[in-house]
Formats: sequence, C-alpha cells, structure tokens
Amino acid sequence: MKVAFTTSGTTLDSPMDPRFGRAAGYIIYDMDTDTVEAVDNRQVLNSAHGAGIQAAEAIVRFGAKSVVTGHCGPNAHRALSAAGVRIYTTQAPTVAEALEAYRAGALATLNSADVDGHWS
Repeated sequence: MKVAFTTSGTTLDSPMDPRFGRAAGYIIYDMDTDTVEAVDNRQVLNSAHGAGIQAAEAIVRFGAKSVVTGHCGPNAHRALSAAGVRIYTTQAPTVAEALEAYRAGALATLNSADVDGHWS
C-alpha cells in the first residue's frame, strides 16, 4: 500500500509540509516494497485556484491509499474522501517521524477539513 506524505523535500529526512494542496511536494512511500518516490507539486502550489483538488487527483494517480499531512482544506478533503483515500494528521517534524507514527497506528484520522480553503 502507498502512503503520501506532504513535504518540502525529497527524502524521508525532509521536513513535513503542514499544507496538503499547496505543499511543495509529496513523498510517496510504498509500504510493500519499502520504496520512496518524490513528487514535485510546485506547479499546483503556484496555481490561483483548485490546488487542493489538483493535488488530490495527483495523489490518486500515484496510487496512494492514505495521506499524512498537517492540515487539509474542504475541497481537498472531499476529493480525497470521494476517492477512498484516508487522511491522517500529524505535527511530526520530518517525513521519517510521520512514517514511524503511521506504522505505529499513532496518527489521528482527519474526518473533515480542519482549515478553510486557500489556507497557507
């Protein structure tokens, strides 16, 4: 199973980005193969509208079944939920620490948006 982490870097040691739609990028971690793929989100990050929905579509295209982020707005939350992607929240400083918390089952599920749209 693949899990997407919002980040400002390209490795597991990179800082988490607290934003979902306007995150600098994503680390897609495959739990089955223990592999990492970095995804650049700068094109969506700089879009005027629809960043959350575009980011959600990208996460679904990459095959992630879960997202770990700091916060998620209403449009992104609806799009991810409609696609069957589970959303978890964390305040972990790095992707590696967020991954460790995910594996331990220590992350809270985000059942609704926790910020307004266009949050940054």
